Order: sequence, then structure tokens, then C-alpha cells
Amino acid sequence: MKHLKRPARRALLVLHVAVSVAWLGLSVGLLTLGITAWTTGDPSLTEASYRAMKVFADWLLAPVAVVTLVSGLVLSLGTPWGLARHRWVWIKFWITMATAAATVFALRPEIEHAAAAGVPDISLVAAPTVSTTAYLFMTAISILKPWGLTRRGRRLRSGASSPKAVDGRSVRRTA
Repeated sequence: MKHLKRPARRALLVLHVAVSVAWLGLSVGLLTLGITAWTTGDPSLTEASYRAMKVFADWLLAPVAVVTLVSGLVLSLGTPWGLARHRWVWIKFWITMATAAATVFALRPEIEHAAAAGVPDISLVAAPTVSTTAYLFMTAISILKPWGLTRRGRRLRSGASSPKAVDGRSVRRTA
């Protein structure tokens, strides 16, 4: 894939960060509602919490997960970072794939079931705890960019004919 031009790359980066933050916020909101439903002794509050979770799950979770995944994929393929050149990008991709699949195929049906039953369900505390942890981890590695190049990234870099980066731009280290 051709590298994105700067305005397109920046717009896509803003979109990706915004939907990623939205996904983290949704996860924290679901965690709060799940804890409320699990710890309250009031059946009407449990039911209300699960109905609120259902609204988030039905209208926001899947679109936000898909836009996060697609925007991250396009960014990785359209920039010098590449999808499989740096370990942190590769790990983020697979964690995003796993959490998006879990959101659509496991969490949403579980919320649907809990909203219908109105009975406290510990899995609706556990799942948002895991997803929130995953999103915070991905945020950290996006900032820190640890672990260096993958084997493919090292091969591409060593195969370059000049001391420039793989994309032909000058090598520039960031803090």
C-alpha cells in the first residue's frame, strides 16, 4: 500500500485516537455499570444497569470496535510503521482483533442475556475489566513503542539500499 499523504495520515490518526479513546471510555462505563449491577441489592437497579449496558452494546460497541480496527489497520499499512515491522504495532493489531471479536461475539450476547434475566452476572464485571486493561496496555505501548523491529522489519531495513528508513525518508529517532 502506498504511504498516506500527511493531511490524510493526520486526519486518520485523529479519527483512530478518538475512536480508541471512545472504546476505552465505553469499557470503563460498562465496568461501572457491571459493578453497580453486581454489588447492589436492589433488583430494579440491577435491571436498569443491564438495560443501560444493552444500549451501549447495541448502538456503540460494535461500530467503535470496527472503526478502531479499520483505522488502525489503514494507518499501519499507510505509514512507515507498517503492520508487521514493529512488534508494538503487531501486538496492538492482534489485541485489537481479539477484543473486537470478544466484544461482538461474546460480550454483546452476554449483555443481552443479562438484560433479559435481570440477575447479577459477574462475567459482566470481568469482561470490561479485561477489556479496560487491554486498552490501557495498548495505549501505553502506542506511546512507549517498545520491543523494536520484528524479523520482517529487520529484514526490510537491512535490505534497504541506503541508510534511510524503509519508506525512503531519513531515519529519525523519537524520544
